[in-house]
Amino acid sequence: MTGVEPQRAPDVATDPRQAPSAAGDATGRVVRALRAAVVPLALIALTALAGVVLGRVYAGDLLTRLVIGAAVGSVLVSVAARRLPSWLVAPVSVAALAGWTLWSLRLAAARADLPGSLLEVSADAARNGIPRLLTAMIPVEPTPDTVLVPVVAAWLAGLAGAEVALRTGRVLLGYLPAAGLYAAALYVVGPNAEPAIGTTVAFVAVAAVGLAAPTGTPPAGGDPTAGLAPGMRAAVRLRLAASAALGVALVIGLVALLGPVVAGQVDGRPVDPRRYVEPPQVQTLDENPLIRISGWALRPEQKLLDVSTVGATPPAGGADDPTATGDADDPKAGRSVQIRLAVLSDYDGITWRVGATYRNAGRILPATAPARDSTVQTVRQEITVAELSGRLLPAVATPREVSGARVAYDPATGTLIRPEGLTPGLRYTVTSARERPDNNLLATANVPAGEEVARVLRVADGVPDPMRRLAAQLAEENGAPYARASAIEQFLAEHYRVVADAPSGHAYPNLAFFLFGPRNGGGQRGTSEQFAAAFAVLGRLSGLPTRVVVGFSCSGQGPVRAGDAYAWPEVLFDGLGWVAFDPLPRPDNEPRPVEEDFRPTPEDPPPSEAPAPTVEPTASPEPVAAPDGPPARGGVSTPVLVAGGSGGLLLVVGALLLTLLAMRRSLTRKRLAGGDPNQRIAGAWREVTDALRLAGRPVGDDLAATEVAAQARQTLADARAATTRGGTNGSDATGSGVPGDEPTVDELAILLNQVGFAPGAAAADQAARAAEVATVYVANLRAARPWWRRLLWSVHPSPLRQTRRSPHSHPRRPPR
Repeated sequence: MTGVEPQRAPDVATDPRQAPSAAGDATGRVVRALRAAVVPLALIALTALAGVVLGRVYAGDLLTRLVIGAAVGSVLVSVAARRLPSWLVAPVSVAALAGWTLWSLRLAAARADLPGSLLEVSADAARNGIPRLLTAMIPVEPTPDTVLVPVVAAWLAGLAGAEVALRTGRVLLGYLPAAGLYAAALYVVGPNAEPAIGTTVAFVAVAAVGLAAPTGTPPAGGDPTAGLAPGMRAAVRLRLAASAALGVALVIGLVALLGPVVAGQVDGRPVDPRRYVEPPQVQTLDENPLIRISGWALRPEQKLLDVSTVGATPPAGGADDPTATGDADDPKAGRSVQIRLAVLSDYDGITWRVGATYRNAGRILPATAPARDSTVQTVRQEITVAELSGRLLPAVATPREVSGARVAYDPATGTLIRPEGLTPGLRYTVTSARERPDNNLLATANVPAGEEVARVLRVADGVPDPMRRLAAQLAEENGAPYARASAIEQFLAEHYRVVADAPSGHAYPNLAFFLFGPRNGGGQRGTSEQFAAAFAVLGRLSGLPTRVVVGFSCSGQGPVRAGDAYAWPEVLFDGLGWVAFDPLPRPDNEPRPVEEDFRPTPEDPPPSEAPAPTVEPTASPEPVAAPDGPPARGGVSTPVLVAGGSGGLLLVVGALLLTLLAMRRSLTRKRLAGGDPNQRIAGAWREVTDALRLAGRPVGDDLAATEVAAQARQTLADARAATTRGGTNGSDATGSGVPGDEPTVDELAILLNQVGFAPGAAAADQAARAAEVATVYVANLRAARPWWRRLLWSVHPSPLRQTRRSPHSHPRRPPR
């Protein structure tokens, strides 16, 4: 008898019935993963494009890379935390934001070579991030205070967009934070870069791909209307087609209407937001440092700086002193370095002022082309501040790179300031491009004229007649511009005396007394303040563009003392740039009386014939050290910035909460009052199941309606019992407070089963009763929750995420 051979189990690896199924599952998982990645990748790209737009006004690509990192980090944190409750995502993401921000600030500080600890740098960036970003010089160097705001804004935009798009399924609404960030970047850039046409097209294309690509799981049956009755299926399809056609028509209409307007704005010049922000300011002594010369002259041993020249590339030929006039016998030709403190271009007849517009600058300063007929010497110095006060930062002209100190810069004058003020021990390094004109071309060089140099040619009203006649006399005897400038320089050097105790002042009366006052009455003597100011005014009266420079003369090594401070004039020549002159007398020369070479007309008696000076100098302030306190007018104060930032954050949070509240209420109205009675009963049931989910008791799709009703009763009872034990009021929201008087969810379950087994049989009064039962139950369950959960109940986004699902749309038949 032959036994029956047992049947062998099929080999899973070779069974033709199993292999396609496994391969199909793997393919399905890959497809679902790719679909789920479309929206996060689109959000990352949209947020990163804002960094690309803003990075066009930054030096290098560090800012762009930091913003891209913030976009990736914020979206990935939201994706990884999708299974967590929504209220936990924000703290987790903010913690990650803090880590990324600190790392970004540390990297930016290291790249910019800024001193101080990470805590100090971060605190300074938090206080001054917004004003420095809007007053920074183009190109903006990525420093902690200029990268903080873009990085934080990018992270918050990515977080908000990911939460809205991924949790609620509102992809278009989730694009709004990224779109707002992109628009803000365009506004900040303004006219300081070329139109961002390419990035804008890319932004629109990425947004379109994210909206068009399917992101949800396809229905099992393929056609979502397959299970409906033929008449209802046709109505649904017609409704969907009409909605799609209306949407397409609306988009086409908007494009046709707004397209020409947007295209016409491409070539328009946008508004620069920097015009509304006041740049860094200086104090009075820094705006007019010329009045400090006399004070320094009285304390010549006061140590102001320590200078160390660590590198210098000599120019091709010629001496290296920028103040030399070409005279080989000039004793100042041996000076190796002239350090500038400020350049004063504006004169109103009373005082010389810098008149600069300072912009916050990074380590690398904007380069300007050197004069055509000049050579450039690169000088690198390490400077340590001793007792120099104020905000003006000394440097050899013209600074190109500054490390070790945060500076603001005026390209028109080459003047540097430290907005925080100078402090003893401050050490910084300056690399400068010092220009040396070709002295052989000075004799035949011309001077520019026109609107471009009107500022340095302007002569204020009220010039004393003797000064005009002296300028005219020197100009008549010397025709060429350089000859006129040399004549003024020689006249001052031969007729006047340098003294340390001369009073400060360079208004018209002061200069007239300096030039024509009697020697025995204190006239014809002064400090370098009066020599430089008199040269500049006489030069402008004779048609020369002039300015005054305040600085220090030193050997390039060792201390710089108050006695090394002095002022000198400069004249602008075509092709040669600004050329310095030295009208100070030689130490061994005895000045000749002014009357020997200049005599006023008879109607004006000579000042020497009067028993007292005929022109008295105007009162001028005594030179004092610049205070270390903040300037009288500066940027926006810290309390205002903190209050504004806090208020803006509260507005954003409030707007988000109001949006969620409005969406939740709109969803409830749509469910309970929209559609036919069947749809309204199903919507009432969804309100109950959403309430159970918010209470922490979600129901499974495998439960019958009566089982869900029983779970709902038990959930409400447990919640009331917990509230009673906690000592709070357990009355329901309807005010009855008696559980026996309430409509029960069992009645709603019966209506839902009727809809499932007898479609179209429900009446309007039954739908109204279902809405009443759902409303009372949800209100009672919410009232039984703790107070802080009641606050979050109405703005929780979970029901919005579940709107596309239809739980219990086909309930099981109740057990008999």
